[in-house]
Amino acid sequence: MTTDKVIQALPVKNVFVIGLGLIGGSFARAIKKADPSLHIIGYDRNQSEMEAALRLGVIDEVASDLVYGAEKAHLIMLSVPVKAMNKVLREVRDHISDQTIITDVGSVKGAVIDAVADAFGFLPRCFVPGHPIAGSEKSGVEASNGDLFVKHKVIITPPSGVSSKAVNSVRNLWSKTGADVLAMSPRRHDEVLASTSHLPHLLAFSLVDTMAREDQSLDIFRYAAGGFRDFTRIAASDPTMWHDIFLTNTNALMGSLDHFEAGVKRVREAILNQDSREMLGIFTRAKAAREHFNRILDGTPYLKPMSSKNIEFHVKPGGSVNGSIRVPGDKSVSHRSIMLGALSKGITEVSGFLEGEDALATLQAFRDMGVVIEGPYDGEVKIYGVGLHGLQAPPGPIYVGNSGTSMRLLCGLLAGQEFDVTLTGDDSLSKRPMERVAKPLREMGAVIETGEGGRPPVKIKGGQKLKGIHYDLPMASAQVKSCVLLAGLYADGETSTTEPAPTRDHTERMLNGFGYPVEQNGATASLKAGGSLTAAKIDVPSDISSAAFFMVAASIAPDSDLTIQHVGMNPTRVGVINILRAMGANIELSNEKEVGGEPVADVRVRSAQLKGIHIPEDQVPLAIDEFPALFIAAACAEGETVLTGAEELRVKESDRIQVMADGLIELGIDAKPTPDGMIIKGGEMGSATVHSHGDHRIAMSFAVAGLRAKGQIVIKDAVHVATSFPGFVELSSGVGMNIESQEV
Repeated sequence: MTTDKVIQALPVKNVFVIGLGLIGGSFARAIKKADPSLHIIGYDRNQSEMEAALRLGVIDEVASDLVYGAEKAHLIMLSVPVKAMNKVLREVRDHISDQTIITDVGSVKGAVIDAVADAFGFLPRCFVPGHPIAGSEKSGVEASNGDLFVKHKVIITPPSGVSSKAVNSVRNLWSKTGADVLAMSPRRHDEVLASTSHLPHLLAFSLVDTMAREDQSLDIFRYAAGGFRDFTRIAASDPTMWHDIFLTNTNALMGSLDHFEAGVKRVREAILNQDSREMLGIFTRAKAAREHFNRILDGTPYLKPMSSKNIEFHVKPGGSVNGSIRVPGDKSVSHRSIMLGALSKGITEVSGFLEGEDALATLQAFRDMGVVIEGPYDGEVKIYGVGLHGLQAPPGPIYVGNSGTSMRLLCGLLAGQEFDVTLTGDDSLSKRPMERVAKPLREMGAVIETGEGGRPPVKIKGGQKLKGIHYDLPMASAQVKSCVLLAGLYADGETSTTEPAPTRDHTERMLNGFGYPVEQNGATASLKAGGSLTAAKIDVPSDISSAAFFMVAASIAPDSDLTIQHVGMNPTRVGVINILRAMGANIELSNEKEVGGEPVADVRVRSAQLKGIHIPEDQVPLAIDEFPALFIAAACAEGETVLTGAEELRVKESDRIQVMADGLIELGIDAKPTPDGMIIKGGEMGSATVHSHGDHRIAMSFAVAGLRAKGQIVIKDAVHVATSFPGFVELSSGVGMNIESQEV
């Protein structure tokens, strides 16, 4: 039986807040608001601040001196300048028990720990340093705010040997304020804050002081635009506090300042030399990095999943689907256009690029490795290729969010680079198998490590000499095949793969399109070392996987007639059309043509009475990503549909066989999962709440099911739909589906 952390914590009834300024006062307000039973004692060297705190109800009692408050306290909160802490602690040290918790709000943890150790002669077991990442330019208890810490980070930095009960007490109190409590080492905290907080304040103080010294300073400030005001806002902060911070975190701050000065020097030289490409690289990397981090961070400098808010879909029953639409660009082609464009010589121009989080993660990865990329702007991307050997070591681990394609294909490309690199992803990706690509790469001579259970993170050691191999794929996987072939670009001799069943061949087609010959002989694809890639123009077709939801929707909803424009018709991807037609779907292709080596067509789908079939196993690899939508079609068909040979579905973003079966059963459908597929008997769907387990295709498939359901369907955990299909809800609503997206 697990004991709750609150029970494991030391009891706290009396809280002594020393320093009743903005942070100390706000802490007192916040914990009192959350737990009125707490007794808050306050002390400040400014008598008027204490009187104001008592009058405003910030504290319950004024301490006549430090000793009085210390003797009564179960927890002491130090909210005083770092340089004042040693003196304060020396006054209280002989008046507290070894069970009295001491914590603080100082911005520099190394200095605080040194001050405590000096005052006591050792580090007390109940000392838990802390730092709330919150504040404003206002000061004093009058500015205190009980909601100041809501949805902000508080970092605790417990030294070794600290009492876990004391740590839990501090964590519990901060959690009551609405803060998100994190833990890190004191040294790492000081390094991170030097870059994210201390350096920006230093620059703001310096810039305003420099401008104020100018002869025409009045005009400078009178005509300053919003950018100047926004950047220099923090120069209005408390000078004494920041003076102390800079003096106590000097080493880390100087390291950050050195990096910044080196960056300014690069910009200065680029401007002086009229180096357009270097300037463009710096500016586009900066713009894209900020947008990328906004996507994966919750408004602060600490890593979060790509989307921090959760989403539910609420789907009302019934409706028909009509009109003409174009779904987003093909994700597979979008990924590869960035990868191959970056490794080409010249400028690659891409149109129709999918601006979903997965493809954007690939784009950001290559920016991190020094590639200049403009856009995307309305699907338009321009990539300034660096050639096969022009990538640079990234500044840190490459984070690819939820994108298995990014990670597996990058493993192949990075196995032959001269630098070490680590690939990481979000919680969902961190559960997916990566040994399937690591194994053949090791056979080629790569040094590659995976995490526990063969899952991410993936660590690749650079500078290895790769050799070409022939690899018989143990499973039908375009990602594994592509990984091996891309590693073959850097391997001596010939690299080839043979697959047990056809999979998508975008990599082979696009390599040929970029001028790197790939030979295809039945199920075997091969290439030889020594070639090069030449920039190309890429028009990304609409993604057939995204179109599949609408094909199923128009097939199952009565009175429907829908045209989906410019859909990719790659022969290795058309299994969904073949299977739907075998079930009796009314699907017509028109305007067929080839664009950039990829066949495309407009797809018209009209209502039809579907019938259950035994899905041919030769079609399974051609529709592997579309089966969640096809399971909905099967649920609406007459008779029984049987799928076999699809065990790959169990290791996607979720176990798609089990998760779809669970949802269908909730809706009243007879669905029996098997080790490699499912048996579904068509029937009437009712109302249910289903769980997508963070899998975008599961969420979108059950949204389509609402067209034939008798009641509302609520789909939990649909946040990752933006990963593959931005604008899905709006596009679906526009053609007649009754779907709403709600934040929860």
